[in-house]
Amino acid sequence: MTDTARPAIRLMPKADARSIRWGAPWVYADNLVTDRRTRALAPGTIAVLQDAERQDMALVAVNPASKIMARIIDRDPAAVVDKAWFARRFARALDLRSRLYAEPFYRLIHAEADGLPGVVVDRFGDTAVIQPNAAWAEAHLDLMVEALVEVTGIANVLKNASGRARSLEGLDDESKVLRGTLAEGPVAVKMNGATYMADLAGGQKTGLFYDQRDNQAFVQRLARGTRMLDVFSHVGGFGLAGLAGGAAHVTCVDASAAALELAQQGAEAMGQGAAAFATRQGDAFDVMTALEDEGLHFDLVVCDPPAFAPSKPALEAGLRAYEKVARSGAKLVAPEGGYLALCSCSHAATLEKFRNACLRGVGRAGRQVQLIHTGEAGPDHPLHPQLAESGYLKAIVFRVLPL
Repeated sequence: MTDTARPAIRLMPKADARSIRWGAPWVYADNLVTDRRTRALAPGTIAVLQDAERQDMALVAVNPASKIMARIIDRDPAAVVDKAWFARRFARALDLRSRLYAEPFYRLIHAEADGLPGVVVDRFGDTAVIQPNAAWAEAHLDLMVEALVEVTGIANVLKNASGRARSLEGLDDESKVLRGTLAEGPVAVKMNGATYMADLAGGQKTGLFYDQRDNQAFVQRLARGTRMLDVFSHVGGFGLAGLAGGAAHVTCVDASAAALELAQQGAEAMGQGAAAFATRQGDAFDVMTALEDEGLHFDLVVCDPPAFAPSKPALEAGLRAYEKVARSGAKLVAPEGGYLALCSCSHAATLEKFRNACLRGVGRAGRQVQLIHTGEAGPDHPLHPQLAESGYLKAIVFRVLPL
């Protein structure tokens, strides 16, 4: 039975205890007995999860204010969550990344899939940016950082408190340096032969999206000698990879002037000037319309928009937006043919639904295509087999046939 020092929470008889025993990482509030004692637990409390017969099942982090009321943090109900516990999680994650990448630039912790629910850690050399997006992680942040530094040897740790997930957990939005110092200016990150400038303090999320690395490498193989358009480019994710792959000219489009400035700095760090690289700032749909009106076409078009369908209620509107992106992108592919890469980071849009929306858009543009690549996030963003949300990223690449 449970350690009396820890509170216990119990599944309702109707709940599917088997799915939890088989690895499901979340327990929703409507599957738990939420009596007055349970509702009074402080967000982030570590408790023992019991089945309806009061048999201990796992150690969980509880937040009575969240729909995801319990996150499983250890299958051993008697586990002790101390610095050594965190160190084991970090060491296990580091072993995988050090096998995958020669340089220390990657996602080190991908939340539930790495055994730290709600926690994201991106590594930038000797600096780590941590997003503790769950109440339990915030409560154990000092221990977590101590273990992170001990295992990796990094000098600097920055807490990024932006994003919707923290607000859903009732957490603040105060970002700060937790250990060491923050370098002045952006950090140069080399991937796929390109140089990216990551703003760790003021950029989106942790400053750079590592998840597209493998998809960018595929697109890079198509880029040689092309006129390339990278829409929703952020700091030049696909565009700079294409430039490194020998694209004749790359145009990056984004709504953020600051992101485009970083993309420009990345191109300059690669020794590429105005003859090979340009940016256009503005609403992506407006810019694509303007490019079409100007009669411009490209051999390779990439569209990597934000999450248009972040939740199930937003799915239908999101799919229409993806269809619109595909239509606009396909219209900008040269009449002689070329390539069109389309991406989605919406976990609510399955690969099939996303692909079908893209095909509708391509068809509305009057183009015929061959599907030549389907990708997902890189292996430093492992998929939790029983958590569909961890498989959020989809990338599809079409060869667009001549008109």
